[in-house]
Amino acid sequence: MPPMSALRIEARDPASRARAGVLHTAHGPVRTPAFVPLATKATVKGLLPAEVAELGFDIVLGNTFHLFLDPGEELIAGFGGLHRFMGWDRPIVTDSGGFQVFSMGHGTVADEVKGRTSGPAHHPERTGRVLAIEEAGVRFRSYLDGSERFMGPETSMAVQAALHSDLALVFDECTPFHVDRDYTARSTERTHRWLRRCLDWHGAHGPRDQLVYGIVQGGVHEDLRVASAEHVAAAAVDGIAIGGSLGADKPQMHEVVGWTTAVLDRVALDRPRHLLGIGDVDDLIRGVELGIDSFDCAMPTRLGRHGVALVPEPERRWRVDLTAGRFKHADEPIFDGCPCPACAAGLSRGYLRYLVHARELTGMRLLTIHNLAFVARLMADLRAAVLAGTLPATAGALRAGAAPGAAAAAPAAA
Repeated sequence: MPPMSALRIEARDPASRARAGVLHTAHGPVRTPAFVPLATKATVKGLLPAEVAELGFDIVLGNTFHLFLDPGEELIAGFGGLHRFMGWDRPIVTDSGGFQVFSMGHGTVADEVKGRTSGPAHHPERTGRVLAIEEAGVRFRSYLDGSERFMGPETSMAVQAALHSDLALVFDECTPFHVDRDYTARSTERTHRWLRRCLDWHGAHGPRDQLVYGIVQGGVHEDLRVASAEHVAAAAVDGIAIGGSLGADKPQMHEVVGWTTAVLDRVALDRPRHLLGIGDVDDLIRGVELGIDSFDCAMPTRLGRHGVALVPEPERRWRVDLTAGRFKHADEPIFDGCPCPACAAGLSRGYLRYLVHARELTGMRLLTIHNLAFVARLMADLRAAVLAGTLPATAGALRAGAAPGAAAAAPAAA
């Protein structure tokens, strides 16, 4: 029987599936809908834990796969767990490691995330790759030293137990977009078998205060997504994540998510839902409308490190590339009214462009903070709108280019 929900839903939007609530964890509450910044290697790159909290984030995500390889879960456990190791006393979610393991086999794990300073042609012995996908799990070569390693359902859950995160994700096979329906069906069935093994291991050995989320797969096939959502919801999981290939473009992605949340409204209405790896501004807005409670993505921090700032300009995908030559003499801030340290101090786009071109860490930090502050205010607007019953107007204002922080006031001013 599914456990009692850790999510207390405070309000629902009558015009959509959106809801606002509070997710209760061992390290405190998470206000939903929520965005989860990535602390991939036990740090949100360039920021102190207190800075992340001050931006308004309740929870971060640690990467099971990377922490398994370096420094190892035993070392982190020796420090008292991931919270003490990284100095973050709020909730932590850890992913299963499945995405990283399987993306090695399909060549999509970014070199930057792996910490490479040059491509695999320079260090072929260190190229991570999948050696075999078996019922027991996956054998692969470490991208760090080329050694053969293994990860399966029990391995993943044991690593996450040692990290002692508040929320653990089960080990799944993350199928890419280009595989056929037959492969996707067989992969999804294996994910369901691995779900049972993860829950069995966690039931026998896992921390009592650690929540466990199952993962819905099924690619872009509606019947497979529906069946997977029903299967995961029938298991004794505390929450449900949506993963795998979500489509070739945004409309298809939103459709796939919609299929899944429609099922969850029917069979797991009150349990929390997490959308894996999605964080573009328009996707966050639409995801909330579709009934997603939390999201994680590298987007805001990765863009910041590469000189791209988030701005209220939907026609430009809410982005401005400050590395462009036209900003060399630009004297204005990223955008007026933004309360982040760079904008509040009046630092110019020209100065920030200079810092990024000079590869100064200050520039990367300032843009990372700016982008996270943008997303934090966006999620606060969406949450406040669901609570106030004004989500359609707020979502419309954000899509039209209202700045986060101002969008929530737009309905009252209309």
